[in-house]
Amino acid sequence: MNYDEPIKILCIDDERNVLRSLKRVFLEDDYEILTAESGKEGLEILKSEQPVQIVISDYRMPGMNGVDFLKAVYENWPDTVRIVLSGYADTASVVEAINEGQIYKFIPKPWNDNDLRVTISNAIERYFLHKRNRELTEQLKQKNKQLQEINKNLELLVEKRTEELRFKNMIMEKAHNILNALPVGVVGIDRTGLIVQANKRFAELIGLQFEPIGLSMNEILPENIKIFVSRLLKPNEEYETSILLNGSKIKIKGVLMKYRDGQEGLILILDRV
Repeated sequence: MNYDEPIKILCIDDERNVLRSLKRVFLEDDYEILTAESGKEGLEILKSEQPVQIVISDYRMPGMNGVDFLKAVYENWPDTVRIVLSGYADTASVVEAINEGQIYKFIPKPWNDNDLRVTISNAIERYFLHKRNRELTEQLKQKNKQLQEINKNLELLVEKRTEELRFKNMIMEKAHNILNALPVGVVGIDRTGLIVQANKRFAELIGLQFEPIGLSMNEILPENIKIFVSRLLKPNEEYETSILLNGSKIKIKGVLMKYRDGQEGLILILDRV
């Protein structure tokens, strides 16, 4: 299997013949084998050779024993897979360290070469699996952070839009109240012929009991007003005439409003003469 970094295995033992034997085990493998004769020397190598994926350490060594050495490795390079090698039958402290989760495997001396190679292969898979999981976890954290930021911005945007809608509704309500307070009838019609604004006075003048907002002018307006509307062809020029409406003479003014953004609409003002 191809990996995205060279495989380095650090072997620590105070007996040189053991280190030579370990090197021979991995002659056919594409590993870089590093060796040290003490825990102190092993730590120095780790400082200069990162990343080191696997550490194999003898249990009993003068000075720093194998478990203490591997605990130091765990504290400084927790991703490195740690393995204890020992020829002693009394391994209670080693088992305790394994149970604590600080050591991956305990391999007794003398070892079986094939078993050792399988163990190392599995340890390498473990290293890269953990590395990939860590990368995915970090990516997930970043995605979650981005998602939280998006949600925060979305909440702010929704809040802003909601506030804008409240403000616009308040303005429209006040504008409608102002229209209803006028003594003349007022109606606004969009370019599709839809009545978008009308006050109570307009409804009264054309004989309605309700304000016809949202209805088509073709359904609502009397014929003589429709004829007047059809003559409003020149934008922003006001027209005025008089018509008979429900037995009363009505003065009607109108203008075709055209705005800079291209929007158009009609405004009509009606009043009894």
